[in-house]
Amino acid sequence: MNGTVLDILIYVFDRYMLDEAPDVPEREELARDLESAGFGEANVERALDWLADLAGERHRPELAAVSRTLSNSDAPPPASVRAYLPQELARLTADCRGLLLSLEQAGILSAQQREIVIDRLLALDAEDFDLEQVKWVVLMVLSSQPGQELACARMEDLVFDIPGSAAH
Repeated sequence: MNGTVLDILIYVFDRYMLDEAPDVPEREELARDLESAGFGEANVERALDWLADLAGERHRPELAAVSRTLSNSDAPPPASVRAYLPQELARLTADCRGLLLSLEQAGILSAQQREIVIDRLLALDAEDFDLEQVKWVVLMVLSSQPGQELACARMEDLVFDIPGSAAH
């Protein structure tokens, strides 16, 4: 099976992160598990690096400050406009950009989280993305951040196509 980096990330997320109390093994053990599941060593290492970079995003001071402010306020998040760079436009289709905008307008993603999603998408080995792939990356980003349980639950509804789900 080899699998792309995104395939590996979805496998890890589905197998370990969707549990109420995830029991994620250490990096070396996880790498062995993934390789024994049929994923290629090079892509396993790239996927684990991607996850490590995502975990590092949680500690960005400006993101933590915004999360605290938003969780302590009933006010809607401030609106922002995102101008995409040519290299971003080349890999993120209009549908993908529209999905990110609709998630932000629905209050599922903040502007800062949108930036993390874009960064994590561009860090993948795909030339372009379909909506399902973008939804998975959004779900991974949201689940990696404390205090995002409601947004994460709403995003899970979208990923798993549960009727009555928000934004799209």
